[in-house]
Order: sequence, then C-alpha cells, then structure tokens
Amino acid sequence: MPETTPALKLVKEVSRPEMVFTLAHVPGGRRVVFGGSDFGVYDVDFALEKPEPRKLGAHESYVTGVALAGGAVVSGGYDGRLIWSDLELSAGPIRNVEAHAKWIRGVAASPDGALVASVADDMVCRVWDAKTGEKRLELRGHEALTPHHFPSMLYACAFSPDGRYLATGDKVGHIVVWDLNDGTQAAVMEAPTMYTWDPKQRRHSIGGIRALAFSPDGNALAVGGMGQVGNIDHLEGKTRVEVFTWRDSKQSHEFPGEAFNGLVERLIFLNDGNQLLAAGGANDGFVMGFDLKTKSVLLSEKAPSHVHDATLGDTANALFLCMSGRLAAYELT
Repeated sequence: MPETTPALKLVKEVSRPEMVFTLAHVPGGRRVVFGGSDFGVYDVDFALEKPEPRKLGAHESYVTGVALAGGAVVSGGYDGRLIWSDLELSAGPIRNVEAHAKWIRGVAASPDGALVASVADDMVCRVWDAKTGEKRLELRGHEALTPHHFPSMLYACAFSPDGRYLATGDKVGHIVVWDLNDGTQAAVMEAPTMYTWDPKQRRHSIGGIRALAFSPDGNALAVGGMGQVGNIDHLEGKTRVEVFTWRDSKQSHEFPGEAFNGLVERLIFLNDGNQLLAAGGANDGFVMGFDLKTKSVLLSEKAPSHVHDATLGDTANALFLCMSGRLAAYELT
C-alpha cells in the first residue's frame, strides 16, 4: 500500500458459480489457487486475457483453506482432510490425510514451505511435514466449549516470518502463540470484545478471531474479527482489529471500526509493518487500510460482496480477493 492515501483499482474479475472461500498466490506471476463451496480446488492465471480456472483436486465438502508448500497445493475442507495436489497436474493427487475429526477452518504454510498448519473445530492445531505429510506437532490450547457451554471453533492460524512461531485464534477471542521447536505456549492473549453472546432471544454466540498476521519483523501480531453484535442473526457488528506486542501480551493498537462492516477475514502487513490491510464483510465486502504509526484509517472501500480471503501478489500493490461468485485482481494505487 503506498505511503500516500491509497485507492483500490479493479484490474480483472473471474466469475464463479460457487462461494469462493479461500485462495493463495503462486509466486512468479498473477496465478492463484482457490477453493470453495463446490468442493473443488482450482488455479487460475490473471495474466491471461481470458483467465479460465483449471481443476487441480477435490474434497468431499467445502474447501476452506489452501496454501502453497514445497511445490504442492495443500487444501483443507469441512471433510476434515488435508489434500496435497500437484500444481502442474503432472502427478495427479499426491497425498490425502485424515487430519481432523471436525471441520477444518484454516490452512497455512511456513515461509520456507517446509511445514503446513491446520486448525479445525476439534479445537486442535496440527503441524505437518509438507514433503511427507507426517504429523510433527499437535497443539492443544483452546477450550472445546465456550463460557456458555456451546461448542467453540478454532478459526485461524499464522506462521511468524522466521517460521519459529505459530499463532492460533478461536471463537471466544483466545489467542496462543506456539514455539514450534517444542510445541510449548510462548504467549497467550485475549480479545474478548470479538465474542458476542445473546442470552435472551437466540441463546447463541457469534464472532471470534477470524484473521491473524505477524508483522514482518515478527514482533507484532495483528488480530481481526468483529466487535459486539447487536443483532446476532446477522453480521451487524463493527469491524475490529487489535495489534499486540505478543511477547509481553500487550495491546499496542486498536481499530474498533465506525460502521457495521462485519467480520475481518484476512489481515496483511505492508510497508515493512507500518501499514495493515484488512478485508472481509457482512453482506457487502470491504477492504480497509490502517497506518500503525498514526493509528489512523488510510483506506476504506467497498467490495462487491463479502470478501472471504485475500492475498498479495509478487508486489505489495497487487491484491487478489475471493468472494461469493467471483475472484478479483486489484491494484493498490
């Protein structure tokens, strides 16, 4: 994101029949891999005049996480499986692992591509060897039930830039940073404002940590979700982003949002960690940018629909979004 006041320019769109929940950029061009509600895993190259998605693999339910690791696409879904697919379709499906007992909510790859992490509603984070598919660590630090005795959910995970640490976040706003050398908890943080409980009409809860991102220097951890919700049957909550100096578990920044924009689904640090990009939505979608030095909002633009995921391209001004019924390539100007 430029240091001046930025703007979002649409470059190209690809229409899809399904809700696209997740995507990841393939380095070295304008190609992305993605998956969604039709159970398939695909790639598409936005550099082509008429981009045509190509199917790489499939799950037995929604695809909710994709990552690039060791030259392969690793996808996770509501079927509880992690599937390794060949990015070039030369070898077919590589590996199929029964990874979790409940829905997988997120998949991430370490910066060097050696490890893959997955989080699911069994409230476990598992770390896998990207080359062999063998389980390296099983991380348990999130309660199975909310304080009101309903099932919780483990939504998000993110590796630190040096690959030494992994952050996980759940429905009630509990965040753990794990030391991957031995699987111990290096830090614990709480963001309880991102969890809403309705004790009267619905006896139901909503919210949670939906996005996590380490700063480029590894010292800060950004956390995204939604503030307190007035109408729990809808996503009528204000976007919320908090930033922690995670080693001492202290909050350094708070961006509570001024409108009912819904959930923050993805966070991305830019410009050496001085700026932070957030994407998400309710019925409509949004892309927002924050300046951490001035603690101000730099960018606030609507997207055509709820943004389920976002990723940068090879440069910091190339942004790819996936939404219900479409993928889009943007330029941050």
